[in-house]
Amino acid sequence: MRPARGAAGSACSATRLARVSHAADTAAPAATVLVYSHRAEVRDTVRTAVGRRPASDVGPLTWIECSTGDEVIAAVDRGGIDLCILDGEAQPTGGLALARQLDQEVTDRPAVCVLIARQADRWLAHWSRAEGTLPMPVDPLTAPAVVAELLRAHAHRPVVRR
Repeated sequence: MRPARGAAGSACSATRLARVSHAADTAAPAATVLVYSHRAEVRDTVRTAVGRRPASDVGPLTWIECSTGDEVIAAVDRGGIDLCILDGEAQPTGGLALARQLDQEVTDRPAVCVLIARQADRWLAHWSRAEGTLPMPVDPLTAPAVVAELLRAHAHRPVVRR
């Protein structure tokens, strides 16, 4: 007769699953994402569309919100930002200009994604040296994938020393 599998067998499986889940959490470190727009509703829309964890292999996100260009520059200068999502239509300083400024002035800048209102503005995002674009209105089905890909690419980028 075969011995019955009791609660001990179940507990062992649960422990094993907990270890795997914990290992996945530690393998994907938390990421800090800065979102910039002069309009609070745009910042809120981006955070809601991307969510807390855009992909299973990307750690949980910490959001930093900025409403002025000066706040963006100060936050990037402090360090610890993995991705900047900048509103290309922000006023008075647009996200495209900020992306270009960060590229020119910050040695090891975070990855940059620009929110664009028209697909025809993609060339401006390319000019600004942004690594990615998200069209407005932000699509919650595609935004997490774009953010996850930019965070993965940024994590594997070599550190630049000048």
